[in-house]
Amino acid sequence: MSSGQQARAQAAAITPGGQAQDHERAPGDRVRALFDGRRLSPGQRRIAQYLIDHLTEAAFLSITELAERVGVSQPSVTRFAVSLGFSGYPALRDVLQPIALSAVAGAPAGRGQAWQNELQAAVDAEIESLQNVRRLLADTDQVLDIGRELARSVPLTVLGLRISVSLAEYFAYAARRIHPDVRLVTAGGTVAYDTLLQSRAAGGTWVLAYSMPRHAKETLGALRAARSAGLRVALITDTTLGPLVDEADVVLTAGTGPRLVFDSYAAPGMLSAALLQAMADAEPERTQERLESYEQAADQHGFFL
Repeated sequence: MSSGQQARAQAAAITPGGQAQDHERAPGDRVRALFDGRRLSPGQRRIAQYLIDHLTEAAFLSITELAERVGVSQPSVTRFAVSLGFSGYPALRDVLQPIALSAVAGAPAGRGQAWQNELQAAVDAEIESLQNVRRLLADTDQVLDIGRELARSVPLTVLGLRISVSLAEYFAYAARRIHPDVRLVTAGGTVAYDTLLQSRAAGGTWVLAYSMPRHAKETLGALRAARSAGLRVALITDTTLGPLVDEADVVLTAGTGPRLVFDSYAAPGMLSAALLQAMADAEPERTQERLESYEQAADQHGFFL
């Protein structure tokens, strides 16, 4: 099969029964189907969004013209096409052009409607991720067991590097209200190793780690350092396979919303809140005492409006 034939085969939407029904789909949906399930970098998502928003024009641009319109380099466009499974940009363009012609013939919706649909599609994808978390939480024993172990680990280390920092900071901030010693690690390398070693020496038994795409190499090194120090690892991530999962004792999976330039984290956030609830329930007397003490301090020092 030639590269052009391979590209056209990839562009076809395949039903569960195995029959291509590409002609029945809207042009925008046919283009989005090329990107669905692909882990694209923020720069690559900009290219994808430009192709969706300007399909009828972009499908006929040279690689130089497309790179200039999007504001990326020509090699970035090539890498983008290869990441989708094409031999290069010309093969991708061969697929886009007939879709663009069908869009012209079908008088597609205006730019505002396309943008609205893309945002709504991103929300729909996030809802699906939340539904998956809901199914995960159906096994309450698993979450309660992990919450109990984290509650008993004093100190408790929370690790999140690069894009995962925000999730780790949220969990650590809330966990400090109900746990006596929470140590946050947001830098990799020897800084992370030092904190992990100190946590273990102080009596800690668990690390709660976050790893969201794009997964940082430093996270893998930190997990290996934690295990070598004798700490157990609970990992919240978006994948069920890979080297990070191999280094964890417990893995809780929550997908990110990949439809926009940057991922959204509603599902990992929900899973984190559920794990905090499990920690609170594991030590109810300590939780109540610490929450009351914190509220008294907040009132005394005027923390909040």
